[in-house]
Amino acid sequence: MDITQFQVPSDKKFSLESIDPSKTIGFRSKLSAENKLKSDIEELSSMQAKLFAQGNRGVLVIFQAMDTAGKDSAIKHVLTGVNPQGVDVRNFRVPSEEELSHDFLWRTMKELPTRGKIMIFNRSYYEEVLVTRVHPELLGKESLPKSTLTKDIWKDRYEDINAVERYLIRNGIDIVKIHLRISKEEQRKRLLARIDEPDKNYKIGTADVYERTFWNDYMKAYEEMLQHTSTEIAPWYVIPSDHKWYTRIAVANILVQRLKSLEPSFPAITKEKEKEIARAKRLLLKEGG
Repeated sequence: MDITQFQVPSDKKFSLESIDPSKTIGFRSKLSAENKLKSDIEELSSMQAKLFAQGNRGVLVIFQAMDTAGKDSAIKHVLTGVNPQGVDVRNFRVPSEEELSHDFLWRTMKELPTRGKIMIFNRSYYEEVLVTRVHPELLGKESLPKSTLTKDIWKDRYEDINAVERYLIRNGIDIVKIHLRISKEEQRKRLLARIDEPDKNYKIGTADVYERTFWNDYMKAYEEMLQHTSTEIAPWYVIPSDHKWYTRIAVANILVQRLKSLEPSFPAITKEKEKEIARAKRLLLKEGG
């Protein structure tokens, strides 16, 4: 799979409408993709093990999408088989009072991955140029000085985000940013399915339906965000997500190829380490008589 087909160009010439949410590029059906997904999950597990053992890089994976687009499902299925010791997941919901009393990056920055680990952000600091942009009244809860509340606030935040991501990459934290693009009609079907399935009722509320009335505003916010924050060193990938099976295989393949590009490897065994291993073996053999 060529992951560049999902990549948002860094020259800002991008239209969200150019991505058809129903497309399954390269695969005709779920069945035809199953073997590829299995292979990618196995390879992802291998890459993650090397990343963890090497211990000099971290990977931050960011998921942003409309409700029901399949973030939780993709994370669950793609990370199946990956050693949980080397992966963490953080969900970012409505900010707490403490979080609102800090800068807009604070609550996410303190959850960055340590070296050797993969951190998954289910939503992220990008909420501050998406939800907050669609509902600018939320800025009133952030106790910002009036001097910052100008028409350039969103442009300023794009610049801040790009600067922080550049800083992280320079310090050995690679960043993979994935937007799952779902159609409004498919979201409607999935919301109805949550209502019709008792086990999923906890996932639905009137707020979810209310947010649909701002669909066009969200699409505009997403498009501008993607245009301004997809950079050469930290590009965005937009995945057609009306078919969950396709979302999973695309996510898995992006992660595999991005981890491969870091060329992780198990640490080389030094002469001293070889001697230590030999001593350990002699002791174990001695125990057995």
